[in-house]
Amino acid sequence: MGKPEKIVFQTAKYDDLVEIVKFSSLTHHDSFVEWINFNYPLSEEESNFLSELIKDQRDYVSSYSEEDLKMEFISQIINKVHFRSKEKRGFYDKPLKAKINGVEFSGKTDFMFAMGVKEPRKPYFFIQEFKQTKHNVDVEDQLFAEMLVAIELNNVNLMRGAYIVGAIWRFVILEKIAENSYEYYISKSFDSLDLDGLKQIYKNLQAIKLFYSND
Repeated sequence: MGKPEKIVFQTAKYDDLVEIVKFSSLTHHDSFVEWINFNYPLSEEESNFLSELIKDQRDYVSSYSEEDLKMEFISQIINKVHFRSKEKRGFYDKPLKAKINGVEFSGKTDFMFAMGVKEPRKPYFFIQEFKQTKHNVDVEDQLFAEMLVAIELNNVNLMRGAYIVGAIWRFVILEKIAENSYEYYISKSFDSLDLDGLKQIYKNLQAIKLFYSND
């Protein structure tokens, strides 16, 4: 097949990525245990918000377009987490690019939590959203491409992200273990229309904000 000349996030495919870097799938990752077990006690107000959000959205999520899902449902969760401080915030639809093993990666990200005020300067976390359950582009592969770029730009070995298909969220860790060699871990599915599932999603997102609070 051969190494592609360039990768665009929106059309990234796993078969192309493995021509550029080596991927290994893990069945367990210590960093995910730390992440999912992060001690974030939900307040009564937060619990009530999440419960009411499900009641308000349950009948609509399955019929939403991709943009509707983002604006009507996902953005409410993200806004409640409040990914914002003096030097960090969430960014939507922002370009990102880097060269990895001689191949240019580029595109726009659905959501990125990053250092920066007007423009992102140092990405920490990505959410890639896709509405339909069947498509010729895999949302997981898009997320991998974005995370590879962030690892390269930040000169770090680990990046976290999440992808969404309809109401279902899965969380991802990508770790660089050697030059052009990576391991990844994908969590179980969390249903955002189930209260326990949504609470865990919310806690995972709060953990991300706190992981990077002192950076």
